Amino acid sequence: MNRAVTPDIIRRGPRGRIVPGSSRDFLSLDPDQPHRRPLHPRNPHFGSTRGACGMRTMGSLSLFVAAAASLNAGPLSLLDLGGGFAYGINDSGQVAGWANAVGGAQHAFLYNLGSGMTDLGTLGGASSFAFGINNFGQVVGNADTAGNGAQRAFLYNNESGMTDLGTLGGANSFANRINNSGQVVGWADVAGDLTVRAFLYDNGSGMRDLGTLGGTYSQGLGINDAGQVVGLAATAGDAAAHAFLYTSGSGMTDLGTLGGAFSAAFGINDSGQVVGVSTIAGDDTVQHAFLYDSGSGMTDLGTLGGASSFAFEISNAGQVVGRAATAGDVAQHAFLYSAGSGMTDLNSLIPSGSVFSELNEAPGINDLGQIVGKGRVGGQSHAFLLTLPDAETPEPGTFPLLGCGLAGVAISRRRVRSSVPRPCSTALLRTREPTHSGL
Repeated sequence: MNRAVTPDIIRRGPRGRIVPGSSRDFLSLDPDQPHRRPLHPRNPHFGSTRGACGMRTMGSLSLFVAAAASLNAGPLSLLDLGGGFAYGINDSGQVAGWANAVGGAQHAFLYNLGSGMTDLGTLGGASSFAFGINNFGQVVGNADTAGNGAQRAFLYNNESGMTDLGTLGGANSFANRINNSGQVVGWADVAGDLTVRAFLYDNGSGMRDLGTLGGTYSQGLGINDAGQVVGLAATAGDAAAHAFLYTSGSGMTDLGTLGGAFSAAFGINDSGQVVGVSTIAGDDTVQHAFLYDSGSGMTDLGTLGGASSFAFEISNAGQVVGRAATAGDVAQHAFLYSAGSGMTDLNSLIPSGSVFSELNEAPGINDLGQIVGKGRVGGQSHAFLLTLPDAETPEPGTFPLLGCGLAGVAISRRRVRSSVPRPCSTALLRTREPTHSGL
């Protein structure tokens, strides 16, 4: 069933992500259910083993060895990263997301083809979720604090571990993407926790409120290397929520809609092309993916035969990924869109013999054409890494492995010690069946 999000249904869900509900609900990236708070007490272990320098390696890579051996030799590679969700990927093929933990929690991970999956820990609470990664291997997301009393935006790197980026005066914050300058975009509670505002964080200025389009709330969802930010913001009187483009010189610009009352922008490339979702003219229950550029405005990308579609990310080559409903709205499938080929169902690319029965959502793509997301394996949600036949796949030895001495953006805000010991090298991959489906 398609869940429409209109301006009068915007609120934060239990995991702080964009989920449907009532008056301040954020747009869901998961058609099945919102990300839930764990049902059991905190258990930081993934059935994991300790690697070099005390780093904990994740053990939720179901059938990874078999998949890698059978598929990497061919022109197209589809890797099963285990139970969870792969959300972001950089140009070295490093993947950020979250995986299922023992006890019903989820933990943020960093995946390298050469060394496997690393548990990034939490900020002292039960769960964490990673959503963005830059080409220096810096990861952003949100994590529970001690006692699960709040959720905070974090920035992770090897030298500092997981750093709490603070808030805009309220209790919670959520980081969605990071660019190659280390600028982080997301949203945070303001004082009193009555609303949320889009923020831009950098080491020099800390967390800055980006304002709104005249209303009371906003969210920052994407950023490019020029520091241009996209997201959604309320218009005057909170009458609607529209996609915005923010620049330091011009502030926040309303990108409009496809004719309906609601739109949200999720991704922007270095050419300033923007992708997202909008309701359409005549029916605010129907949402379509869009591509926006300053020359032609907002273009409807269509669907895979069903009613709805969502575009989440765009590469510098103009390739767009997301999810769309199939004919009869019987399923949500991951898609790849390009100007020359239109919208392609990624399920048509699943190789024979793959453990995946379905690819449901693709929120991340890099400039080499590698795509990450989630699909179905044995009826459960699993993270995937799809390398297309013409993608230039990095060799395992070329990954920036977040080794000791990584040059990156230093964080001067308050630091909170992660529940995972600080690594100084990547450890060897351990594999096992996941114990909890989570999503």
